[in-house]
Amino acid sequence: MTNTTIDETELNELLGRFVTDLGATGAAGNIVIGDRLGLYRALAEAGPLTAVELAEYTGTVERYVREWLRGQAAGKLVSYRPDTDQYWMTPAQALAFADPDGLVLPGAFQMALACFDDRDAIIDRFHSGRGFAWGEHGDDVAVGCERFFRPGYVANLVSSWLPAVDGLVERLDGGITVADVGCGLGSSTRILAETYPASTVIGYDNDSGSIELARKLTAQAGLGDKVEFAVAAAADFTGGGLGLVTTFDCLHDMGDPVGAARHIRSTLAADGVWLIVEPYAGDVVADNLTPVGRLYYSLSIFLCVPHAISEGASDALGNQAGEQPIARIIEEAGFGRFRRVTETPFNIVYEARP
Repeated sequence: MTNTTIDETELNELLGRFVTDLGATGAAGNIVIGDRLGLYRALAEAGPLTAVELAEYTGTVERYVREWLRGQAAGKLVSYRPDTDQYWMTPAQALAFADPDGLVLPGAFQMALACFDDRDAIIDRFHSGRGFAWGEHGDDVAVGCERFFRPGYVANLVSSWLPAVDGLVERLDGGITVADVGCGLGSSTRILAETYPASTVIGYDNDSGSIELARKLTAQAGLGDKVEFAVAAAADFTGGGLGLVTTFDCLHDMGDPVGAARHIRSTLAADGVWLIVEPYAGDVVADNLTPVGRLYYSLSIFLCVPHAISEGASDALGNQAGEQPIARIIEEAGFGRFRRVTETPFNIVYEARP
């Protein structure tokens, strides 16, 4: 290596990416701190504020707040007025970091940091090949995941994903039985139940801790009488004659996706639909060497692949499987129809029919 000629341009570009990445890594913990202490919300509500004023408003210590604010301004997550030494949030910044009904981006950092707490366990799995189930992570993984994914479901599920399937909205309005499989903390389940009260919606997940949290969140939302939850896996949940089965961002997590697909097909009515929402991905690795692909691959190491292996997968799909592997699963399970119906920058939506 000592005699190797280094391309200075390439090295400088690499160092530039290193500074950006390390800065983002350092910022992650501070984003979670700002979220938990209510610093973003306070700036959005009462800003512009100096560090002294923000500390007083939130009951925190000015010296810590001052350093936090400067780092946030350097990352352009909050805005700064040098003439008055005040900090504030633009509407876009507030939507992303302060609004509980906005993009809730801190949830993604909450999930990521909680994943990294389990890095020693994941390092062990690289040697042992064993799995690591979602339920083995701390609660912040599930809670952060729910906070991160919910805005996407709110923005897309009712407005574009369901209408992309011919006749489905009309059937939901009329009343059908829906199984939301792999529901996690139940964001998608609650949206379906609240939007289509004539339909019966049941959420299933094989992690009892997630189902317990889903029930609590549902009761807090005043929807306890509209939604049911049960602990069950995709390959053995109960039911038959279902009008709709949904799997949101979870098929790739399953240890036996073909077995799950076969069971789902057996529960559907003859005119039933399986709505499959998966992370956006191309069919070949080169298609996924993008910022979104990088994010998904990185999280897949901590979440998706270990969980699938924990359920017995011999070659886990991972969250960047792409359309063709999903199509092969659907075909092997005996479905008669499969197609991509719509997509977003983060998800691809498919329908499968018996």
